[in-house]
Amino acid sequence: MRELQDARDGRRVADALEERRLHREFWEEDRALITSAPFFFIATGDGEYMDCSIRAGDPGFVKILDGTTLEWPEYDGNSMYRTLGNITRNPNVGLLFLRFDGQSRRLRISGRATIHGDVVRVACLEIFPNCPRYIPDLATGTPSPHVPRPGHEPPAPEWKQRDYIRDILPRDDPFRPK
Repeated sequence: MRELQDARDGRRVADALEERRLHREFWEEDRALITSAPFFFIATGDGEYMDCSIRAGDPGFVKILDGTTLEWPEYDGNSMYRTLGNITRNPNVGLLFLRFDGQSRRLRISGRATIHGDVVRVACLEIFPNCPRYIPDLATGTPSPHVPRPGHEPPAPEWKQRDYIRDILPRDDPFRPK
């Protein structure tokens, strides 16, 4: 990560985002997204084997237990146990919560998972909200205006206009002030 940040002049931005946005306890907006989510994605791994899956249920199926812990029920699956098997060997997980509405922030969580019968519990270590920049609005079929396309100049994402970011954007960033 750091090598690429340095090679592409992005370390200042990465450090500023980490300082201002990375947190270790849920913010209210995190709680609202998580508890209303009908699904989320989970990444797990064991050695070189990596897997990504989806967990879904009625909104509210993911419960927030305290400021840093969440859990969800493990529903009946295909008997492969890829996610649970990986967690058994390596408890490190990555979770991604998002709405495909083109405007809600994404929420990335890194944590350590434990299995409690038919429930998975995650102690969240890093919580990082992301902008919805490239997420389409699936309900309306509207693609993100931020995706580069021939004959289309994408607008600046909101976060690149923040006072603590705009003047430290990488030298070749198209939204860096002149």
